[in-house]
Parts: sequence; structure tokens; C-alpha cells
Amino acid sequence: MNTRTCCAVILPGILFAILSTTASAQTSEKTVRLSTGLEYSSGEYGGTETIEDLYVPVIGGINYGRISFEITVPYLRVTAPSGTTITEPGGEPVAGSGEKTTESGLGDIIVGATLYDVFYDYDHDIALDLTGKIKFGTADEKKGLGTGEQDYTLRADLYKFFEQLTLMGSAGYKLRGDPADQDLENVFLGSIGGVFALDDKSRFGVIYDYRESALLDGDAISEVSAFLSRNLNDTWRLQVYAFTGFSDSSPDWGGGVLVSVN
Repeated sequence: MNTRTCCAVILPGILFAILSTTASAQTSEKTVRLSTGLEYSSGEYGGTETIEDLYVPVIGGINYGRISFEITVPYLRVTAPSGTTITEPGGEPVAGSGEKTTESGLGDIIVGATLYDVFYDYDHDIALDLTGKIKFGTADEKKGLGTGEQDYTLRADLYKFFEQLTLMGSAGYKLRGDPADQDLENVFLGSIGGVFALDDKSRFGVIYDYRESALLDGDAISEVSAFLSRNLNDTWRLQVYAFTGFSDSSPDWGGGVLVSVN
């Protein structure tokens, strides 16, 4: 049984960038999980006014042996200068220049699938997973909550397991859909970090996340996050986290909480 903390580079900010999942490559046992929470982030993103983003997802997933499927249906609330466009959950907003306004509604729905242990080296406890995700353009582009276009991401996650420590690295590529009035670039993305088991119920982790800018002249997204996850009992898990960015395309700061049941 392999217990791994996955960095999924698709959800808002680093938030669900660090979803804890348990997967087994040796059993066909089916498990269902549900998660929800909220994330708040704040930054100027190269503009002159602060953009505030509240993201509230409902996440459903099912694991079956070496395959996992997941869907995220989010609510999004953004306070920003008018003309701002949220390019993706956790991505760089295109800052507007009008008066500040608040828009809210359904965000972009995301579906994905992960194949665990595509490669596993039992002698060195090294595993490789592959994940594919589709971001559907369900957010209202007229409100600036999304681009109205689909994005496609393919990512590989490499793990090295020790007794209490798991090291991880990810690399992937995102194909971006272009809205009518913007030209968004396809981008490379990656992350590196580690998770330490404090005891049987608690974990602490730090993740560094890098993504090329979707804007031709934009800075790359560069962020670091830290999280603490604790199993409250056999079915409930609580996770809190905070993050900060190091570039104009990254949030100044943010944080959130995630509750999961399976």
C-alpha cells in the first residue's frame, strides 16, 4: 500500500495543489471521497489594484485499484478592477484597469484521471504516476470569472518514499484555449517538495510550484506553500495551508482549509 500526498497543479493557487490521497497499486478495493473547503488569495498580479479571490470547491473522487477519477465543481468570488479575467483556478489573472467590482458565480469545472504506479522500483521505493486533466470553460467570461475556453493538462509525478518522509517532483504541460480577445500561451509547469509524517495521523509538507506565464510578456508563476494535514478519525481529514508568491504573476499571499471524507 503506497500512501502519497499528490501535488495536483490544477486547482486554485496551491490549494488542492496538495490534496492528500491514498492509493494502492496492489488492490482492487474501490473507495469514494468527498472534499470541500475554501481558499482566499490576494495580489496585484502586475496591476495597480489588489485582486481578491475566494474559491469554494466541491470535489468528488473515486479510486479503483491503480486508477483514480476526480471532478471539481467550484464557486468563485472575485473583487478586482473591472476588465479583470481569471485565466484558470490558481492561475495568473489578467488585471483590468476599471473601477473595483465584485463578481461571483460558478467557476471552471475540472475533471481528471490519475494512473498510479506507471513505474515502481521496489528496490529503491520510487514511484511514477501520470495525471490528465481538463478544465471546462464553465465560468462566466462576461464577468471575468474565466476565459470560456477548455484547457488540457498532462502531468507526471515522481515519488521517493522513506520511512517518514516522501520526496516528490512533478513536471507537466498545459494546452491553453484562447478566448476571442486574448492570446494565451501553452505552458510548462513543475513542482518539488516533501511531506513528513509527524505521527500516524498528522503530516507536514512544503511544496514549491513553478509555471510558465500564459501571457507572452508575463512573469512565470513562482510560489511556495506549506500545509498541515491531520486525520480526525478513520474517515475525516482536515488540512490547512498557506502560500506566498515571488513574482508579479503570483499572489502576494493566501491560505485555506480543506475537509475530506472517505
